Amino acid sequence: MDSEQPAARLNAIRIDDPGDPRVAVYRDVRERDLVGREGRFVAEGKVVLAALFSAGRFEAESVLVLENRLEGLADTLDAAPADLPVYVASAEVMNAIAGFPIHRGILAVGRRRAPETFEDLLASLPRRATVVVLVGLSNHDNVGAIFRNAAAFGADAVVLDRTSCDPLYRKAIRVSVGAALKVPFVRGGDAVEIIGTVRRHGFEPVALSPAGAEDIRSIARPERAALVLGAEGPGLSAALLGKLRTARIAMAPGFDSLNVAAASAIALHEMCRAG
Repeated sequence: MDSEQPAARLNAIRIDDPGDPRVAVYRDVRERDLVGREGRFVAEGKVVLAALFSAGRFEAESVLVLENRLEGLADTLDAAPADLPVYVASAEVMNAIAGFPIHRGILAVGRRRAPETFEDLLASLPRRATVVVLVGLSNHDNVGAIFRNAAAFGADAVVLDRTSCDPLYRKAIRVSVGAALKVPFVRGGDAVEIIGTVRRHGFEPVALSPAGAEDIRSIARPERAALVLGAEGPGLSAALLGKLRTARIAMAPGFDSLNVAAASAIALHEMCRAG
């Protein structure tokens, strides 16, 4: 019976022309991700779409779905606002709009409701909290994976300096499996400013480095902890490390390097376990 169809499915809008102005925001997804969408971002896939609908900091503006995926999205779309435009297209039309094959067949455009300031975000966190600080991370895969790890191990927020990539980049959201829409974050400023601010809010920064002074397994977790991570290769600067408590991950002899996302998972696991 179709009487239980969600409102969004009943209001599905057929798109047969890739040039239809109603789907202009989806046009040339890859290229436009690089230059921005006037505050908007693109979410891709069923799991990420569900995260967008449940994320209080964001709102969905529209959905573009492959015609043969609409039926399987019934439960997910049931959580969407009743007036949300749900555009439906054939594979040929959808690929022409996006500029490349959309294998998942599901895209959505979201917008941040009201960005928080760094000060407001930190002030809103509980007395016992963990913040992940990212310095110079420009790789979207690593940023997305770190957000996924932050969500998995219960970090309360992520702070990115101005040189780190935007976690609302489509690929970062996808790699995070929607965690970039769930874990609160702010982006901006430089590392010194960020460290000064987290300290004013009672957080103890712990910087992860292969040459760290303490084994991450031996650290007594601070009540308010800020795990500081740098980019693969250069890592955190010597000047910054000299001002912070430092920790390392013990490895086999002759090897001292991990992918920064993998390192974040180990460090967060140990810090949470220690607490």
